[in-house]
Amino acid sequence: MPEQPKPQRIIPIQPLFKAEPKVYPRTIEGFFQRWRWGFVWLTQLIFYGLCWLPWNGRQAVLFDLEARRFYLFDLVLWPQDTIYLAILLVLSALALFLFTAVAGRLWCGYTCPQTVYTEIFLWIEQLIEGDRPARMKLDAAPMTSSKLGKKSLKHTLWIVLSLWTGITFVGYFTPIRDLGNEALTLSMTGAEIFWILFYGAATYGNAGFLREQMCKYICPYARFQFVMFDSDTLIITYDEARGDPRGGRSKKADPRQQGLGDCVDCGICVQVCPTGIDIRDGLQVECIGCAACIDACDQVMDKMDYPRGLIRYSTENALKGGLGRSEIVKRAFRPRTLVYSAVFLILSAATAWSLTHRPPLRVDIVRDRGVMSREADDGSIENVFHLQLINTSEVTRTYAVSVAGIEGIHLARPETVTVPGAAAASATITVRVGAEQAENLHGARAMRFTLADVGSPDVQVEEAAKFWLP
Repeated sequence: MPEQPKPQRIIPIQPLFKAEPKVYPRTIEGFFQRWRWGFVWLTQLIFYGLCWLPWNGRQAVLFDLEARRFYLFDLVLWPQDTIYLAILLVLSALALFLFTAVAGRLWCGYTCPQTVYTEIFLWIEQLIEGDRPARMKLDAAPMTSSKLGKKSLKHTLWIVLSLWTGITFVGYFTPIRDLGNEALTLSMTGAEIFWILFYGAATYGNAGFLREQMCKYICPYARFQFVMFDSDTLIITYDEARGDPRGGRSKKADPRQQGLGDCVDCGICVQVCPTGIDIRDGLQVECIGCAACIDACDQVMDKMDYPRGLIRYSTENALKGGLGRSEIVKRAFRPRTLVYSAVFLILSAATAWSLTHRPPLRVDIVRDRGVMSREADDGSIENVFHLQLINTSEVTRTYAVSVAGIEGIHLARPETVTVPGAAAASATITVRVGAEQAENLHGARAMRFTLADVGSPDVQVEEAAKFWLP
């Protein structure tokens, strides 16, 4: 009898990503919501408006990659100033560490571009489709002309806003007025078109579709934020001791007689959450610290004539020990935050001092290596130097060149170099040492160049060099 084949075991394929239901945040008003919209207005006025601000005949903030210059109001940064970019990144990291250690995810809840643009896109969506129940009903309904019209209008406004955001972003690298003229005359470069579409598509996709998925799965900050938390970090908390057991009741009923806490289990705190979590389950990685649940819960507490603060900003130690506001503030000044603050302030002050005291001239001196040294007609020994000058200010400056450091050293002829504002210039300088002094000197000798501003003698730069003698 032939052997029967063994049945094959079928292993089900496990999906790599778990599909989650769409989050429909409910509209809420309150103290923290007003703060959020205040930061929305502030950040967007800066972003959309700063590139249009004129300054010294140019754009106030411009990152001119082609000319290799960054303009920040009166400050002009060159490639040689890369150290300031590194310092800026360090200061940003320190500020993030400090704010997170003191008050959790303030950045995420109020000023993160993902949060800000999601808020704007949600406002457009609510304006056209209605609040949470209406949007849920509209999405569940079959496609009709009314639904198609609303969806089309919403996406049209989203796309217009996204493209304008992309144009504004590129306007910080190409002067925004020039970019506008190029757009009107259809003469934009391929790189400009690419970055406008790329940044616009990122805004449209992130704020219109990904939304909370960006915060929950893509943003790395959500994963390492807890490393910066401790028991005295101010976070959004649910007072479990006061709120549980949860349950519905009438406004006139005494919850204590029914064995209930103050939480009426209405679920509004979940409905207003932009990431769709239940804060009553404790602190979660998905919480962005927006405080929408605080505003929602406070409104319910007001309706029930209960004290506010069932959901509030507090700390782990405050909840366990029943600490008051003054004690919470006092614990904010702990060694960890004091160290962050001290390093941040010292580095900020040092950077500010360096920027305000840096000379308006950068000089690079290279001796002509084609001729080590040569004898002039009068018997003196001369070297030729090439000077590369960068004017870091936006004012045209004329510098008088002088030399010192060796007995009898002088210029072959008086030299001045004019450098336009925010530009570079070069000069070839011939330096001599008298015949009598040169007889007793041999080899490379240290010398220095001094370049003094003719119009402002207090502005001068000294640069060391080597004079070669036979």
